[in-house]
Amino acid sequence: MDITTSTIQLNTPDGKMEAYEARPKDGGARPAIIVFMEAFGVNSHIKDVTERVAREGYVAIAPDLYHREPERIVPYKELQKAIGIMNRLQDPKVMEDAGAVIAHLKSQNYVKAGAIGVTGFCMGGRCTYLAAAHHNKDIKAAVGFYGGGIPMGKPSPLSRSGEINCPIQLFFGEKDPLIPQDHVAQIRQALTDDKKNFAIKVYPGAGHGFFCNERESYHADSAKDAWDKFKSFFGRHLK
Repeated sequence: MDITTSTIQLNTPDGKMEAYEARPKDGGARPAIIVFMEAFGVNSHIKDVTERVAREGYVAIAPDLYHREPERIVPYKELQKAIGIMNRLQDPKVMEDAGAVIAHLKSQNYVKAGAIGVTGFCMGGRCTYLAAAHHNKDIKAAVGFYGGGIPMGKPSPLSRSGEINCPIQLFFGEKDPLIPQDHVAQIRQALTDDKKNFAIKVYPGAGHGFFCNERESYHADSAKDAWDKFKSFFGRHLK
């Protein structure tokens, strides 16, 4: 599917935020998916994923959650620097940013009304879980890839599981050194206790970042299966 891409400016309470938007060229109202970035910023990988989502028939948009920072993209080899910037993010501010993206999408005639989903990777997987709870009137489906720290923070995204109204699908790697399997078990238990519509898939042999073909941790079989499940899930719940 032919797509068009652009970098747009959105208004937030802390000033302008860039967002990378990709959408089908053929016109008509399409469902939308917000793509939350990794700790490394809206880099070439996140832009590529955004374009891949658009080719599946969605308006896809990746907000730059580091718009308050002087350095907004960090190379994959500089993990500690990325973690340092990520740790300065504040959940309420990130949810304001998400709200700005949602407001933008709802105001566009090329976005299908009532059909906004959210996905994210690494740090963005945690943002996905939080957005599903915080923006539960607008988010209709959520898919998180190796979201770390979901049980962490005050309040933690996990503590808000009861607020999630949409179907949610979560992917983790069995050998992820950043996300203990105990965290995965806590998430599964919370969503079960709150009777949520959810699915969790833990990929044997996969580590953190298994979906990213620009990282050494790329795990092709797991990435392909997760992408197939991603397309099927959003196809059911947004299209």
